[in-house]
Amino acid sequence: MAEGIPARVIQVLGALGVRGVSRVRCKIEDGKQSERTLIRNVIGPIRKGDVILLKDTEMEFGERLGGR
Repeated sequence: MAEGIPARVIQVLGALGVRGVSRVRCKIEDGKQSERTLIRNVIGPIRKGDVILLKDTEMEFGERLGGR
């Protein structure tokens, strides 16, 4: 099985361009950060309720400051 942290998609925020990338809000299910929600870009078909494996759960610098 692939390594990663499982997260459940709770909302699909929209598509980004024509390459099949979607922005989703997901909730981490396992580990010390469980119940934390993150926004991530996902490649490929995705819908609410799907489980994705996240390689990284750290926030990027730009996310905390509103994209600055």
